[in-house]
Amino acid sequence: MAATETGGIVALGKFDALHIGHRELAIQASRVGAPFLLSFVGMAEVLGWEPRAPIVASCDRKRVLSSWASFCGNVTPVELPIEFSTVRHLTPRQFVEKLYKELGVRGVVAGENYRFGYKAAGDSSELVRRCEEFGMGAYIIKPVMDKNHYSRKTAPSNSKERGQVSSTRVRYALSIGDMKYVSELLGRQHRLILTAKDGEAFTSSKHRVSAPKSCLLNLPPKEGLYENSLLLIDDENPVSCRVVIDTTHIHLEFDEVDPYMHLTSRGPWKLGVEFGI
Repeated sequence: MAATETGGIVALGKFDALHIGHRELAIQASRVGAPFLLSFVGMAEVLGWEPRAPIVASCDRKRVLSSWASFCGNVTPVELPIEFSTVRHLTPRQFVEKLYKELGVRGVVAGENYRFGYKAAGDSSELVRRCEEFGMGAYIIKPVMDKNHYSRKTAPSNSKERGQVSSTRVRYALSIGDMKYVSELLGRQHRLILTAKDGEAFTSSKHRVSAPKSCLLNLPPKEGLYENSLLLIDDENPVSCRVVIDTTHIHLEFDEVDPYMHLTSRGPWKLGVEFGI
């Protein structure tokens, strides 16, 4: 979808976690026009980064963005994907020109510390200048700060970290298993997505469903027990459960007889596990 179709205002950033800082960018975009999130496809492969599990499963991103509609004037932000390889070598001016001429963008929203262009040559002040050249609006906002007591521990070696909410902090919170902190950063409960063709990877007993970690589509918290969680199948019919994560599997335990013992009989299934706080 080209942003010209709606006079789109594009939020710029790396939207791995879809956390409250990203939501604030979308909110600001929605105050000016139809909100879009510019997402780069294939960035890790082009830059040679080690592959790692996403914080939000690809198939779950639309649900999360839909939940932002109430903050964005009842409009759901839309992701605008672009191949990173097509913009990697662009100068800051060329990047803004591409947004305007090829994608039909009419305005951008970015954080104060946003960098763009080849080798991150451009900063937020240059973004404003370049947008002015093309008659585009540019709206620079202050970051959403992390007020949690863990914040000092999360990124002492990262020069970009000044205490703001970030995907790095979400990953840290998951790594220590603090789901309350994760929820504060995300503005929602973390949802883990599992899938298996024909249910073949799931095993079920009277009070338990188990699946190997190979079924996970996004990043789980650290190994341990998580009470007050919910299991959903295809986003419906939530059932209370406890979650136990070990080195190889994720186990869902129920107080009553497992309502999903049929999971091994047919499929494919998409399970969502939402962690309590």
